[in-house]
Parts: sequence; structure tokens; C-alpha cells
Amino acid sequence: MTVTIRTATPADVPAMLPHFPRLSDFELPAKRQPHYFWQTDEKALKKWARGEDELLVQLAEGDGQVLLGFTMTRMGEEFLSYEPSAHLEVLIVTPEAEGKGVARKLIEAAEENAQAHGAKSMSLHVIATNVRARGLYQHLGYYEEIIRNIKHF
Repeated sequence: MTVTIRTATPADVPAMLPHFPRLSDFELPAKRQPHYFWQTDEKALKKWARGEDELLVQLAEGDGQVLLGFTMTRMGEEFLSYEPSAHLEVLIVTPEAEGKGVARKLIEAAEENAQAHGAKSMSLHVIATNVRARGLYQHLGYYEEIIRNIKHF
């Protein structure tokens, strides 16, 4: 499979939107609903398409310009060092592209793009029960630094 990574445009958004539920395609933590994991990111992409949000949005296409996945990255300060940093907000791979190296290629492209925009690091959030994603991120050199605890009332 040929995979091409390119910068997304607002015209790509309609093809991207149906894939947001993939962000909750794992064993969900207790008391969490699937849409909690993607509703804010979906809104951010729509805002970006209207020119109201600054994101670095890239997508992967296969043969025939078939959408295979996409990333959304936000530039900012690393919250401990205050150095220029990027945060990988979204990584989505379509079911057809899963297990074919598309996620790795998208992350590597997002890292290169972030570095080109001055980032010294990239962070991301991953839910503890998303074992497959955690394994991928660790394989690519990410390490778990902060643990968030929550108590529901």
C-alpha cells in the first residue's frame, strides 16, 4: 500500500469527520461515554476549517486518494519547561489502514512538522485502557510522565 502524507485543507474536513468515533474504539474507562473522547476534537477541526483555530492538520492517503487517517497537532509551550512544544491532539487511522504502519507514518510526519514550527518536544494524552495506542507510542519513543487520577461523585 502506498501512503502519502500531506497537509490537510478545509475541503478535506467532510471526509475526516465521520472517523472521529475511532477515538473511542477501545475499552472505555468506567463512567465514560464514547463521545467524551472525540466531541471536543471534532469541534476544533470544524473551527480550524473556518480559520478560527490554529492547528497543524495532516492526513494520510492511499491509492486513489483514499483517506487512511489524520493527525491534529497544536503548538504551544511545554507545561513544565515552557519551551516551544507541540501536542498531538488527534491520531486517527481508518479500520482498513490499521496495522499497516499508517499511524507510525502520521506520527513521524506530525513530529517533523512540529519541529519545522519550532517545537522542542511533542506530548500526547492516551487513556490507560488504550493498550494498543500506549504500545505504539512507547515503541516510537514516548514515555509516560504524568498520571491523572479522578474520583467520580
